[in-house]
Amino acid sequence: MKSTGIVRKVDELGRIVLPIELRRNLNISERDSLEIFIEDDRIILKKYEPADIFTGNMEDLIEYRGKKVSLESIKELAKIAGLEFKN
Repeated sequence: MKSTGIVRKVDELGRIVLPIELRRNLNISERDSLEIFIEDDRIILKKYEPADIFTGNMEDLIEYRGKKVSLESIKELAKIAGLEFKN
């Protein structure tokens, strides 16, 4: 893990400010979503990128009831259900 040398305090609502230099370098804009991970005693923030709920695939996504599903998963589910999938 690489240290940036930047230290920020948590405010009374639990918020921290990400410096503009970091946001620019990581292509994080206002209102972008960040995903939060925990690893041992670390909090890891990652820019959220939608992915298939089954495989994690990020290509050919279709939104269904607020969830992302890839065309590949849809074909596989159709096969499991005994349905024929036509292109």
